[in-house]
Amino acid sequence: MYSAQLLDHFQNPRNAGEISDADAVAQIENPGCGDVLRLTLKENAGRITEVKFKARGCVAAIACGSALTELATGMRLNEARKLLCEDVSIAVGGLPSASSHAAQLAIDALGAALSRIKS
Repeated sequence: MYSAQLLDHFQNPRNAGEISDADAVAQIENPGCGDVLRLTLKENAGRITEVKFKARGCVAAIACGSALTELATGMRLNEARKLLCEDVSIAVGGLPSASSHAAQLAIDALGAALSRIKS
């Protein structure tokens, strides 16, 4: 059902936690399933230097939060704004259709965090 990459992100999440002096914080909840994803990020000179996440939800939501942090770290803000849920899905080795909401949750949280940064 789940890919090896997705299970690895779930079992060994990258960048889990919270940045205490974050430049942007966003928390998004999927009202349909109750998954919650919180992102904190730092930026410097228009580039994301660090991203951390906290998630409460399904296996896919946790894995997508982890994968998103790896995708976004090091990106320029304008590049990060162009990330799509398909990019997150690819990063976890694909998602079953019933779990596609997890990639959208990650992208929505990133968009919300980026909207809080003046660029």
